[in-house]
Amino acid sequence: MDFSRRGFLKLTSAGVVGLSLGQLGLDLKPATAYAAGLKIEGAKESISICPFCSCGCNFLVHSKGGKIVSTEGDPDYPVSEGSLCCKGAAMLSMHVGGHRITKPMYRAPYSDKWEEKDWDWMYDRIARKIKDTRDKYFIEKNDKGQVVNRCEAIFQAGTSQMDNEECAVHHHMLRALGMVNMDHQARICHSATVPALAESFGRGAMTNHWIDIKNANAILIMGGKAAENHPISFKWVLKAKAKGAVVMHVDPVFNRTSARADFHVPLRSGTDIAFLGGMIHYILENDKYFKEYVVNYTNAPMLVNSGFGFQDGLFTGYDPKSRTYDKATWTFQMDENGIPIRDESLQDPNSVFQLLKKHYSRYTLDKVSDITGVPQDKIIKVYEAYTATGTKNKAGTIMYALGWTQHTVGVQNIRTSAMVQLLLGNIGIAGGGINALRGEPNVQGSTDQAILWHILPGYNPVPKAGQDTLEQYLDACTPVSHDPKSANWWQHRPEYVVSLLKAWYGDAATKDNDFCYSWVPKCDPGEDYSYIYFYDRMYKEKIKGGFVFAHNPCQSVPNTHKARRAMDNLEWLVVGEIHHTETSDNWQRPGVDPKKVQTEVFLLPSAQRGEKDGSITNSGRWLMWHYAAVPPIGDCKTMGDMIVDIMNRVKGLYAKEGGAFPEPLVNMAWPEKYDAEAVAKQNNGFFTKDAKVGSKSYSKGQQVPSFTALAGDGSTACYNWLFGGSYTEEGGNKAKRRDLSQNDLEAKLGLFPNFSWAWPVNRRILYNRASVDPQGKPWNPEMPVISWNGEKWVGDVPDGGWAPMAHKDGKYPFIMHTHGFGQLFGPGRVDGPFPEHYEPVETPVKSHPFSKQLSSPCYKFVESDMDVLTAPADPKFPIVLTTYAVTEHWCGGAETRNTPNLLEAEPQSFVEISHELAEEKGITNGDVVIVESARGKVEAVAMVTVRMTPFKIQGRTVHEVGMPYSFGWTTPGCGDATNRLTPSVGDSNTGIPEYKCCLVNVRKADKVTELARK
Repeated sequence: MDFSRRGFLKLTSAGVVGLSLGQLGLDLKPATAYAAGLKIEGAKESISICPFCSCGCNFLVHSKGGKIVSTEGDPDYPVSEGSLCCKGAAMLSMHVGGHRITKPMYRAPYSDKWEEKDWDWMYDRIARKIKDTRDKYFIEKNDKGQVVNRCEAIFQAGTSQMDNEECAVHHHMLRALGMVNMDHQARICHSATVPALAESFGRGAMTNHWIDIKNANAILIMGGKAAENHPISFKWVLKAKAKGAVVMHVDPVFNRTSARADFHVPLRSGTDIAFLGGMIHYILENDKYFKEYVVNYTNAPMLVNSGFGFQDGLFTGYDPKSRTYDKATWTFQMDENGIPIRDESLQDPNSVFQLLKKHYSRYTLDKVSDITGVPQDKIIKVYEAYTATGTKNKAGTIMYALGWTQHTVGVQNIRTSAMVQLLLGNIGIAGGGINALRGEPNVQGSTDQAILWHILPGYNPVPKAGQDTLEQYLDACTPVSHDPKSANWWQHRPEYVVSLLKAWYGDAATKDNDFCYSWVPKCDPGEDYSYIYFYDRMYKEKIKGGFVFAHNPCQSVPNTHKARRAMDNLEWLVVGEIHHTETSDNWQRPGVDPKKVQTEVFLLPSAQRGEKDGSITNSGRWLMWHYAAVPPIGDCKTMGDMIVDIMNRVKGLYAKEGGAFPEPLVNMAWPEKYDAEAVAKQNNGFFTKDAKVGSKSYSKGQQVPSFTALAGDGSTACYNWLFGGSYTEEGGNKAKRRDLSQNDLEAKLGLFPNFSWAWPVNRRILYNRASVDPQGKPWNPEMPVISWNGEKWVGDVPDGGWAPMAHKDGKYPFIMHTHGFGQLFGPGRVDGPFPEHYEPVETPVKSHPFSKQLSSPCYKFVESDMDVLTAPADPKFPIVLTTYAVTEHWCGGAETRNTPNLLEAEPQSFVEISHELAEEKGITNGDVVIVESARGKVEAVAMVTVRMTPFKIQGRTVHEVGMPYSFGWTTPGCGDATNRLTPSVGDSNTGIPEYKCCLVNVRKADKVTELARK
């Protein structure tokens, strides 16, 4: 008889307990009777997925009579093996707790109360508000007279809590309405990840997966706290450590992650590039790089345009008036065939390698120590331990999170780490890669599905004004390579975009009308429609209404005072939520008279995770299905239901009344009812006419077998090309797969290729063609990800099925890049092809040792009477503030603060300060203190601790304090948003705000407050 692990545990646990008690001479009859009455006896068991971090832990839901009675970790989920963190363990109370909204709630303009309404009333009024606003403010042409067909008066914020299928219809809805002011959680947590990793390797996702961490020989955790914020991931760190891996943690705060590392290195927030730039200098000066890998698989040998240069902190082409670069010199020298010229000796002064060496020659040990505050001996300890992986038989992995992303140089923080990994040969191999620790279960999937202003699903760029035809758009964003060894995979963009348009507009999309491309809204070049910008527009009364789904921007957006005030200007707001939040209830926040706030609010009660079907994509790109154990409680609905039903009402109004540019609405291919399974099929893609792929014939309406079958002639329709192969005629819905079987090699690496499905094409380790030498033999035969047997690849799904690079028909391994190589020189970023240390916008120093340019010359910002910045080294605000999360709470904390056991564990906001700073300020542990920046102040309880230590920067002491960001006013006595302190400044490439370092002062509160009384 075959047993699953879970079945075995069920059988043996009862047997072992019974045996031990029986041997003690106890009467087992009463125990047996009690066991027969266990609450899960006769219960239905369903699989769901934790709605918190991106480990995607599966949990089991037991239900009886339509009610959930128990939840527990799923032992058959390979990543968690049945474990859950404290948030995952609280799933039962999160589903059945009394805090949930179970009825649609309406707040009339200037009202001081909520009213219950039925769904039909809410839907009809929401549809009317959408149509009236869109009709009144629709923009057909921009100021230059270019056709843009967009609506700027409506915004969207959220969400990573939607399933992949909900995200697909949601993006469809937003673009059909013509919306451009749209973003979700990824913008403010991990938006820096995608352009950094994509610029370096070709794709913007975690390169390996959670289990693969166990294969590393060295683990650098920097810019994140894996043990706290992704607890289940940390078990794989500890398994690697148990096998001899060196674990190092570089972070301003000593915490649980530090405690289990081999050593902890504190550094000042905002100096990561200096630290990593010093590591690049160390690698190059001490020949620690993996030369064969660097020469064959990176662009190190390529010759850069001789006009390229760098001086005083600026690259060539900088315009101080526009604060932008002309990147004409950031190009490669080409031969007569249009192929980049290479010098494999790496000696040419114009080679990327020599330019890299020159650029980081300034990053000497003494300068790095002087600006980061890290003693030189501790710096060397990290450099030596990690660079030891630059050999064939060693692997090093990097784990990071918001400590790297949330900076004005967030993209370049990650780029620097990617360059380290390329130099050491750590990309594509088992135990290598860069692990982006994403913070929500489906932030990967919702980014893939592009609930973001700047991309369409599958990482296709949003069309720009001036790209009037589909041909013009595709010409602008489809790369061309003349090198026969370059796969240049983005050459297939036309197939993916046309298939997307066919999915959106069905039979209306034909070749004769450019597949309805003109219906897609166009953004103005140079404009930014991300959070800090559209909240600025909202503050200036340019936005009239919008949607917030499973998101709490009145907690999460920087300079929260301004964000909350901006939302007072809205005429209407639709909020889809599980509970009341600081956003849904913004109209009645402390200090505000509701009778002066005009916003009409529609609060829609949402289903919890265990009450709906759908898939999520964890950080390792595993697509996994969860099931509805019970129907949603009360009158709650899934967000997919809300979106489809609202849009059907809007479509009905346009069909009846007409209005501004109705074509994309009345002609959209839209379901009458939301069905997650049906949308999953559309995500995969299907044939719109009979077709043949290879030797197999498919009929119209059948699923495509892979994204390689997608066509640019309208014969296929697909919501997202990345999902091609996830739901096929042959394999069904592969997100539902739970087969734990592996061969010996797969088991050694922990690939689990038959459990769920990973994009693309079930590949578990990206760029794995770089794990072998040019002949196809694994660099490390003991840990082969793939290998060439002379005829085909064996092992993981190869990253491109061509022969190895050295073969006649072989291809370079980084197939998503135009030239086929990992990019040490990255010309696609707006702020420089090499990362350079720049100080945070609010910095405690007036200069740094690497150049005269203090802060990033291209960082993003907005200007208003509420956007005040502190000058460098301002004595009024001498202390660096960094923010972080705690294990017991999640993001803005609205859900976890409404879970009693989690709130009891972490009941109130605190500020973590060193003993030295506490003595200087006359503060003792437990005092209520005021933390103040140029934008506002918050109260917090002082936590005086050795976990924070002062830094010696340029010969003087600089103090840093840390605060969690999970507390808000809707939970009495716990404090309010830390983001009342943070500035609206953002990364040059993505606009992700600089939450991780700003300047504050701290003082003891001079009166007893509610926080103190609690």
